[in-house]
Amino acid sequence: MELTRRSVARSVLLGGGALAAPAVFSRPLRAAEFSYKYANNSPATWPMNTRAQEAAAKILEETHGRLDIAIFPNNQLGSDTDMLSQLRSGAIEFFTLSGVILATLVPVASISGIGFAFKDYDQVWAAMDGELGSHVRKSMEKVGIVAMDKILDNGYRHITTSTVPIRTPDDVKGFKIRVQVSPLSMGTWKALGAAPTGINWSEVYSALQTRIVDGQENPLSIIEASKIFEVQKFCSMTGHSWDGFHFLANKRRWEALPPDVRDVAARNINAMAMAQRADMVVANEASRGSLEKLGLKFNKADTDQFRAVLTQSGYYQDWKAKYGHETWAMLEKVTGTLS
Repeated sequence: MELTRRSVARSVLLGGGALAAPAVFSRPLRAAEFSYKYANNSPATWPMNTRAQEAAAKILEETHGRLDIAIFPNNQLGSDTDMLSQLRSGAIEFFTLSGVILATLVPVASISGIGFAFKDYDQVWAAMDGELGSHVRKSMEKVGIVAMDKILDNGYRHITTSTVPIRTPDDVKGFKIRVQVSPLSMGTWKALGAAPTGINWSEVYSALQTRIVDGQENPLSIIEASKIFEVQKFCSMTGHSWDGFHFLANKRRWEALPPDVRDVAARNINAMAMAQRADMVVANEASRGSLEKLGLKFNKADTDQFRAVLTQSGYYQDWKAKYGHETWAMLEKVTGTLS
């Protein structure tokens, strides 16, 4: 076992800075043939990053030290917008991003975030591991990005507020809510009558703290891990959309890897995604109890009323036209008729 400066740095990065019991990986005596960076916006202790650490170690071992992946969590290399730009230029080789945000570059990628589309995880994975997911991933290659076959889970999104609990669509009329920097997110909340503002995740806490916006929407585990409960009073269980992270690679840098190295990397990254999915189900289920103890007040929203407003506003028909009938049919093949 060879302990190097880089292995210590990775241990600090992924362990929140603690050096008490560093994870020590077997390292080659010579420098790796390929040293790649993987950046994301999630906390270092988040399942995405703990599983990525495991995958990076396996890739290093199984490629006999040829591919070394350094992990940069928690927006260390910039906002989502910054990191997407870096991915495209090749400044970073790997990046995980919500399809809803990636849609600023690949419009069809946001289709997984359509309001109230997926009734449960069976439908989510049937779509994203099936025909629709394959179609979305192929579209990414046109802009120089390769997506791994398995998308990671973020979870179903719910609303938090600092003002009043959200129970019906009337409660969101004019409501200042932070949303993902995405045309779909803006469109969903405008259709519901809210006043959405697109803000990069790295700036959300301060935007809530300074009341630039009065609320936001995210899966429960993100609300807990990012301490959103410190600046919000209520959490309304809307489950209005599902969100996932595509594991993306710069196409030029990905294809620079020898085929056998790519095979090892893809296999381990896809296995990481499957393990992370199971982790996130547990994390999101556990977070409600934790958040209640921390003082966040929960209520159930009338989701049928929200869905009815979207239907009546022409939201589903509008987005069907934007994505195209063929792509929309792939979605409805799993979800059933949405409009």
